[in-house]
Amino acid sequence: MKPLDPRLLRHARAARGYVVLTAALGFATAALVVAQAVVLASVLAPAIQGTADLADLGPRVGLLAGVVAARTGTSWAQERFALRAATRTVAELREQVVTHAVALGPRWLASGRGPEVATLATRGLDALEPYMVRYLPQLLLAATVTPATLAVVLGLDWVSAVIIAVTIPLVPLFMILVGRLTAGTSERRLVVMQRLGAQVLDLLAGLPTLLAFGRARGPERRVRALGEANRRATMGTLRIAFLSGMVLELLTTLSVAVVAVGVGLRLVHGGMGLEPALAVLVLAPEVYLPLRQVGLHFHASTDGIAAAEQAFAVLDEEAPRPGTVPAPALAGSTLALHGVSVRAGERDVLAPADLDLELRLGTSSGRVVALTGPSGAGKTTTAMVLLGLVRPDRGTATLTAPDAAPLDLADVDPSTFWPQVAWLPQRPVLAPGRLRDVVAGGLDVTDADLDRAARTAGLDAVLATVPGGWDAEVGRGGVGLSVGQRQRVALAAALLGDPARVPLVVLDEPTAHLDARGEQVVLDAVRAFRDQGRTVVVVAHRASLVHAADDVVEVRSGSLDGWGPAVGPAVRPGEVGEAGEPGEPGTGTTPPLVPAGATERSRP
Repeated sequence: MKPLDPRLLRHARAARGYVVLTAALGFATAALVVAQAVVLASVLAPAIQGTADLADLGPRVGLLAGVVAARTGTSWAQERFALRAATRTVAELREQVVTHAVALGPRWLASGRGPEVATLATRGLDALEPYMVRYLPQLLLAATVTPATLAVVLGLDWVSAVIIAVTIPLVPLFMILVGRLTAGTSERRLVVMQRLGAQVLDLLAGLPTLLAFGRARGPERRVRALGEANRRATMGTLRIAFLSGMVLELLTTLSVAVVAVGVGLRLVHGGMGLEPALAVLVLAPEVYLPLRQVGLHFHASTDGIAAAEQAFAVLDEEAPRPGTVPAPALAGSTLALHGVSVRAGERDVLAPADLDLELRLGTSSGRVVALTGPSGAGKTTTAMVLLGLVRPDRGTATLTAPDAAPLDLADVDPSTFWPQVAWLPQRPVLAPGRLRDVVAGGLDVTDADLDRAARTAGLDAVLATVPGGWDAEVGRGGVGLSVGQRQRVALAAALLGDPARVPLVVLDEPTAHLDARGEQVVLDAVRAFRDQGRTVVVVAHRASLVHAADDVVEVRSGSLDGWGPAVGPAVRPGEVGEAGEPGEPGTGTTPPLVPAGATERSRP
């Protein structure tokens, strides 16, 4: 990132006013520095020479005290507003990064960028504070105080001004040389920190599975190695910072000493007056001070600069524009997929491939549609296409209201479409609050309605074990509840929705983490959704869900080369694809799945 990157001003509104304020305070600081040096010299020179008594110097001492107080107040204001602007800037960038990452969609996040964005939006952007509080103000002071003080020194003593003008370019030269090395080290440190964060997040997410297979202690070596790499990178950055700080301090100290020696020799030989000599000696360190501070705080800001670069890289990713057409009422409408194909991340396959599916929403009898197929065929992706979270690479997803022309789902405003859909992912994310409020979701429902939904979703068994019952507090994301308990809470919340307003329910492998009893709860909820007249789309892996379906749709993957036809083993009648083990014979009561080449079958 440049010393003052225009992208920061473009993306962070708080940074704009802060830069203007810092520039104004910089000019005020430059004027106060010059005034302090001149007034101090006018006080010391007569006092040393004995040409004025204390009474004569009183007004000048008072003026000096006022200048010092004003300079102190300016520094305080700079620090105060810098902290406030840094907090707001980080908050704005964090919000924009998260919002834009969501707009980029699940496919982009699933490409491995999700953990990076999580690390960037938390600890990564917090490192931008030293840049805003320390580095940027000193950079602006270097652009104001240094030229102003050098101009005053030139008016007082041209010899000292020439010495300063010759030596001062050495400071930014060493800063550039050392800064490039430090910037590379900080970028490597941020990458290591992101890898460490991603590894820990993956480990925590898969910890129950690792514990079940007795492999919980295996990944700790990898996490320890990444932590050690992060420690080495941090210590390397600190070593470079200390060494470069020493170099800059030595360089500026020697430069000030050369000026002081020259001034002293001319004072001895009578070639210079005492008052201008004192003013030059006071101003000489002030000329170098902003540059020294820039070099000192540059190393503390490199982590933030590297994080800002990554934030801008995320924000520069082109996201699909959200639709603007209001969604019609889904009850009575038709949601259809025609020849839909989606490329599966970085794999050279289409999943799904050439899928046709038609859902009539809000019928009086309700309907359950099961999506089946081999692992990786694109069942979850199909659900995301229906939800408008993923756009097809080929084919169309349309929403057609009665007596209206079909609407491309990509043109529909999500804020008007999503409230009419209930979605239960594999790992539901719940809002924090009382369990009663989480289930009600802002709806005006009675206790009888809550109890009825709880019984259907099996939540009543959870309420009996959770202290406080309906008044139990649930943490952010459902902390305090198991995955199965969170699914029951989400099912109960979906059951409370008005079937006329929420006619579509999408369930993504709802029995994946449940035992037989929990599976039965899901089946009861699915039947309850159908009895309410809703259309239920369920990603089915188990035979029990296929049994409960009215329509069974087999999702198939396809070849990316030439966008060829569907490939992969067919699921023969009498077998249950992924509902059981591959090739495991069915029970005989399982409805036949769609044979190769077909896409949908309806149960009579």
